[in-house]
Amino acid sequence: MLSKTISSIAIVGAGFSGAVIARELAEAGFNITVFDERSHIAGNCYTERNLETNVNIHVYGPHIFHTNNKRIWDYANKFGKFIPFINRVKTIYGGQVYSLPINLMTINTFFGKCLGPSQAKEFIESVSDTSISSPANFEEQALRFVGKDLYEAFFKGYTQKQWGLSPTELPPSILKRLPIRFNYDDNYYNSSYQGIPKDGYTNVIANMLNHPNISLNLSTKFVRKQSTLYDHVFNSGSIDCWFSHSEGRLGYRTLDFIAENHEGDYQGNAVINYANADIPFTRISEHKHFAPWETHEKTTIYKEFSRFCGPNDIPYYPIRLLREKDMLQKYIYLAKQEAGVTFVGRLGTYRYLDMHICIEEALVAAELFLSNVNQGVAPPSFIQDVL
Repeated sequence: MLSKTISSIAIVGAGFSGAVIARELAEAGFNITVFDERSHIAGNCYTERNLETNVNIHVYGPHIFHTNNKRIWDYANKFGKFIPFINRVKTIYGGQVYSLPINLMTINTFFGKCLGPSQAKEFIESVSDTSISSPANFEEQALRFVGKDLYEAFFKGYTQKQWGLSPTELPPSILKRLPIRFNYDDNYYNSSYQGIPKDGYTNVIANMLNHPNISLNLSTKFVRKQSTLYDHVFNSGSIDCWFSHSEGRLGYRTLDFIAENHEGDYQGNAVINYANADIPFTRISEHKHFAPWETHEKTTIYKEFSRFCGPNDIPYYPIRLLREKDMLQKYIYLAKQEAGVTFVGRLGTYRYLDMHICIEEALVAAELFLSNVNQGVAPPSFIQDVL
């Protein structure tokens, strides 16, 4: 048994970050209390059955689990069977359907050509803006690597809708590696392991939290002053909320969904993006296609709209422009003065994190915590500082 100096731990948030830490520390013998202000577990990964169609819905938008880390894949599968799933995204621009990411099919279809891989590479190089040596923003990054026509078709309008900003106002890092392939591979991800849990993400999180040392409090907001009641707190809630927005509100984008039920098959694919700026939604997801092992006569679709996140909205994507980065540094300073609290997850660290990264960092957080407790050393405020 570990040191008795720390026995009770509070975890704020019942998504992947909180659930993984809760499970690991519960198995090590600690008493864990998990809080979530929502009425359900699993955070934005939450899934539930549509009462009319019986389709398992990704309530807060599509979640496809993907990783190159076998340890993380195996860990996730301990709590629910993940069935292999390849996300083959299509995009509609100007009334035509194209493959996304941009690949050889996209290039040939868009330009009305019949190019091979090497020919297509030479062609894209010929239409790219090679005068841009050091892209200063998202638009320049795209123009440098794919040229004006592909940028305006597949990136400009969609990006404006997704971020509510001109691409000239966004950093080039948002388009970290331009998704372009000179073959016919239409797999959206390059990850070795890709899948969706057979019984939904809610079931996976429920299994993680199913331990006698874990108690769960839903529809319960945890506030900073409660941290004195516990030996340690892991906070996966928003870092600015923890400090009552004393330095201002960090900026997020949020999503709205219009759900529709239909007969049969609505669009024939799980995700179709709408690239034209004059179409208000960014994409349509048809959720039964996320579970091709099931059969449904009816279907449920989600039309997805992006907008700035208000005080009462659910945050999805951290904006991380200059204003937010400056504000974040102030919160990081405050967090590092906070004894007995570790900030984890997308909201706790104000970073865009995929599910596999949340699991990986949560495992590191738990392992480091256990090691530090045994050594009598205080756990760090931010796990990414020691990764």
